[in-house]
Amino acid sequence: MTTVSIKRALVSVSDKTGLVELSKALDKAGVEILSTGGSAKALRDAGVPVIEVADHTGFPEMMDGRVKTLHPKIHGGLLALRNNDTHLAAMRDHDISAIDLVAINLYPFEATVASGADFETCIENIDIGGPAMVRSAAKNHGFVTIITDPADYAGVIAEIEQSGGTTLDTRRKLAAKAYSRTGSYDAAIAGWFAEQNNETFPDRMPFAGTKVQECRYGENPHQVAAFYRNNEDRSGIATATQHQGKELSYNNLNDTDAAFELVSEFDGSIPTVAIIKHANPCGVATGSTLLEAYEKALKCDPVSAFGGIVALNGTLDGTTAKAIIKVFTEVIIAPDVTDEAKAIIGAKKNLRLLTTGSMADPLQPAKMVKTVAGGYLVQNRDTGNITADDLKVVSKRQPTAQELADMLFAFKVGKHVKSNAIVYVRDGMTVGVGAGQMNRRDSSRIAALRAGEAAEMAGEAESLAKGSVVASDAFFPFADGLLAAAEAGATAVIQPGGSMRDQDVIDAADDAGLAMVFTGMRHFRH
Repeated sequence: MTTVSIKRALVSVSDKTGLVELSKALDKAGVEILSTGGSAKALRDAGVPVIEVADHTGFPEMMDGRVKTLHPKIHGGLLALRNNDTHLAAMRDHDISAIDLVAINLYPFEATVASGADFETCIENIDIGGPAMVRSAAKNHGFVTIITDPADYAGVIAEIEQSGGTTLDTRRKLAAKAYSRTGSYDAAIAGWFAEQNNETFPDRMPFAGTKVQECRYGENPHQVAAFYRNNEDRSGIATATQHQGKELSYNNLNDTDAAFELVSEFDGSIPTVAIIKHANPCGVATGSTLLEAYEKALKCDPVSAFGGIVALNGTLDGTTAKAIIKVFTEVIIAPDVTDEAKAIIGAKKNLRLLTTGSMADPLQPAKMVKTVAGGYLVQNRDTGNITADDLKVVSKRQPTAQELADMLFAFKVGKHVKSNAIVYVRDGMTVGVGAGQMNRRDSSRIAALRAGEAAEMAGEAESLAKGSVVASDAFFPFADGLLAAAEAGATAVIQPGGSMRDQDVIDAADDAGLAMVFTGMRHFRH
């Protein structure tokens, strides 16, 4: 059986978008409509004939609406197999009428939690009857059409107007979508309950997301990919507004997220710009203005900045926009943008411009998920934050105030560089970044090489690493990485400490006249 005619429908929705249009189309097609509460009132007000569920079942709604559709005349009407004689006999014996279409969207639990509602209000917004009917209808999709998204109303209406019913292909797709909805709904409830019970890692951890877009491909053209949004209330790539440019690719999304998360580490009162390539920073700087910050960030590695992502922690202005578009850039992301800047960027039709409304909170907790063969690795977001009070000076020489400021800046940047990570900073700007090497010495050498090349491109005689500080995301297991930094011209070092050979490294720092501080916290990023 392919097309199933629709004679009776049950409509009960929280989101009433398109409700009247759907119900009028059903009524026009001669479909009897059952409904409850606010949905029934909305239909009556619109002049659509409707039968209250309580009148259909002969059983009153009770317990403040907690019990109204949990009744055999509802679920029997949904679950009965129309080609099974035993089921049909049971329907006749118990006066159960078939229900051929159900339009339901659930109590707004996720929105209620996001609003900051108290515990009891959240509990009352856990839907019971809705998911039960959705699952019943979806299970019996051979005979029942289940709609959980108002976006699907138009397609169903068109099929009914054409043939008086819906096709099996449509019902299967809608059933799959329905189970996705109840699955994500239960995942949201389970996650919320775990938080209420202070369970970081419950025995079962469901994950759910809502598709934002299907990407043209994944990291490479032979891979397929899509982007999903979860329930996290966080400014960033998932909630940003795209003002112009091509659709973001998988790599664009990943890199833009990395850029915005990095720049969000820095207080908005201090203009800061990060330039990202392949999820690693190739330049980060602060300045008195965003323009100054951008020019300093670009100076660190102008070669890698080509085709990169630019993230700003303040409102993008016209002057800064003019500077950015001089270099081929894939994406610009900022909390806001002026009309002048928007017009300037508009000249570059393929350049994506995103605004987030605010910065992300680097201290906001959340879970990070990575797939491995046969499972998931789950950890909390790295919200570690080091201040001057956390630092322990382990060298003979004390750091200067400028070195101290640069070290804290460098350590924040290093938190967002793939390990092994080495970051050289001078006067509030990165001058060399070494990322993702198998040993720390090579990362240090690469960062020093970048600093030398940047100086050459800027027409300066000395490497930009001269007089810089250096940050390491984890301890130096040997003195060689530190000595490479000293050879490059660094004068101070910030690192977690904790190696068996810490004293050897401290001695090497003292011999080289370096100031060195330990943070007691590492920032591996794989």
